[in-house]
Amino acid sequence: MAAALRGGHRFPQLLLPGAVALLGRRGALGAAMQQPGALPAGPGGAEDGARRGGGGWLSALRFDNLALRSLPVDASEDAGPRAVPGACFCRVRPSPLQNPRLVAMSLPALSLLGLEAPAGDREEAAEAEAAEYFSGNRLLAGSEPAAHCYCGHQFGSFAGQLGDGAAMYLGEVLGPRGERWEIQLKGAGLTPFSRQADGRKVLRSSIREFLCSEAMFHLGIPTTRAGTCVTSDSKVVRDIFYDGNPKSERCTVVLRIASTFIRFGSFEIFKPPDEYTGRKGPSVNRNDIRIQMLDYVISTFYPEIQEAYSDNSIQRNAAFFKEITKRTARLVAEWQCVGFCHGVLNTDNMSIVGLTIDYGPFGFMDRYDPEHICNGSDNTGRYAYNKQPEICKWNLGKLAEALVPELPLEISELILEEEYDAEFEKHYLQKMRKKLGLIQLELEEDSKLVSELLETMHLTGGDFTNIFCLLSSFSVDCDPSELEDFLEEITSQCASMEELKVAFKPQMDPRQLSMMLMLAQSNPQLFALIGTKANINKELERIEQFSKLQQLTATDLLSRNKRHWKEWLEKYRGRLQKEIESISDADAWNTDRVKVMNLNNPKYILRNYIAQNAIEAAENGDFSEVRNVLKLLENPFQEGEGFREEKEDAEEEGATATAAACAQETRSRLTYCSKPPLWASELCVT
Repeated sequence: MAAALRGGHRFPQLLLPGAVALLGRRGALGAAMQQPGALPAGPGGAEDGARRGGGGWLSALRFDNLALRSLPVDASEDAGPRAVPGACFCRVRPSPLQNPRLVAMSLPALSLLGLEAPAGDREEAAEAEAAEYFSGNRLLAGSEPAAHCYCGHQFGSFAGQLGDGAAMYLGEVLGPRGERWEIQLKGAGLTPFSRQADGRKVLRSSIREFLCSEAMFHLGIPTTRAGTCVTSDSKVVRDIFYDGNPKSERCTVVLRIASTFIRFGSFEIFKPPDEYTGRKGPSVNRNDIRIQMLDYVISTFYPEIQEAYSDNSIQRNAAFFKEITKRTARLVAEWQCVGFCHGVLNTDNMSIVGLTIDYGPFGFMDRYDPEHICNGSDNTGRYAYNKQPEICKWNLGKLAEALVPELPLEISELILEEEYDAEFEKHYLQKMRKKLGLIQLELEEDSKLVSELLETMHLTGGDFTNIFCLLSSFSVDCDPSELEDFLEEITSQCASMEELKVAFKPQMDPRQLSMMLMLAQSNPQLFALIGTKANINKELERIEQFSKLQQLTATDLLSRNKRHWKEWLEKYRGRLQKEIESISDADAWNTDRVKVMNLNNPKYILRNYIAQNAIEAAENGDFSEVRNVLKLLENPFQEGEGFREEKEDAEEEGATATAAACAQETRSRLTYCSKPPLWASELCVT
């Protein structure tokens, strides 16, 4: 789920009951989907239903759908919303789209499937073919569309059956080296798990997921991949502003790729009635299916564990739980080290093989704030940046509960306590040492140095990504003049007075705040229903900070920031000096240090404003910016040639639609690695 807000306008991409009408002949489309053999009258012939085909670029895909052979598939063909008991999958059919066309494709992701870049004279035909098949209008030979059943704890409460409400498993493709890749269409239409929604995704959310999936991979972070993004002339209605003024938006589909999309919540389908919500999983008391799932997951994705413990299921399951615990700890450590916030860390959004999965209201931090919340719907800050490690541990606890009785809780809880925190802290500190160029020694004091760096970033509003990038140019033996120049450079990456005033602007009416404070004192029970102490404290902090800013000049702010950074840099210099004392060739060490830092501190990340500019251009029919950003994100650690600051003819081209012109103007002024423009602080993702 994604959204954007510019200049105070919200663009939420929530699936709202009552706002899900597919514009066009939805009934005819649904009926056509019951005729898989029907042939379209021509390219994009949506009303004739998806048909199978092959013989083109995509004929190289070889399917072997092990999941559907290994796990129970629901026998019903009812496509309507319903409970799906006793099954892990149910058969579905994609709903065709009108005039599908390719927004962008990731050739590195598609190469996993054995697809090579089409020759120049075949490129247009390959793009058209990808649009037809990866929109769901046609089915690949060997594919078996299905939707996966899972449950989940959402924002801490058990939600019961969820499942693939907008995603469809197409099958598993054998890669060129024999590896197996599940491919999925996200946004391909209704499934039994769609509830009151329409099974569709729109251009905004699809571009964000497509770009971020690939960005994370090229950052070296375990993730699902995205092969294509296909939009169409079919539209759905979304009440974007929640103000009773719905807007139609283009249906868009993303091809997702992963070893598996099974998640923690997949094992929660067996959960008995929850003591708080009363909801239960659809397959209560079906321990036979739990055993099937464990056998499938471990033998397929953890074969070394299956081989080592083939004669003892408890030991095998314990080894599996230990491994997913450690993978998850390492994954969230990687997130923390690039400032990535997932936004919706529910148990149904946690991969059983330790991948980043389900990109919705995610965000990369710009100004460092340990309490940064990327999801505008997260009113309590449950999934804030600094809470991610503990939330992932909590989710592992829920997975442990879901594995009982095949793994006794006393065993899994002990594993969780012994392994998770230690693995997270070890991996986090190892990564941070590389980001700081501490390549020679591992000292106990390093953890404190990292904490003090982050505190300095917080005090000065430093840009998380750009500060780390700058540190590779810091010289241990710089003279006072060079230090002053470096301080100028690093403070230029700190928040300006205008940015801070936007960040700390009070959000509550003073009368409302006063009422809430009185209510907290006089009627704590009622207060707990309509507000939280954390929210009130946050508002009081904003008021205090905003008041202080009114008394501060820009000169005072710069002086204060320089003082903070000078103090930390002296500590950093001392730590680097210890590195030098332990080696014989200082020049070779410095060359290696800079190289390691540049390989671990990205220059380019998918900032919200970069994604928003690409989205606005795409909504006006120009997909070039999506493709430009994709290319840039494929090389996040190096200067991207051709992505420089100036686009000389930007003004001449500015006579298009207002939104596109605004986006173009912004891009002409900023490089992709710049601190965000002030308007970016108004973006809201939900």
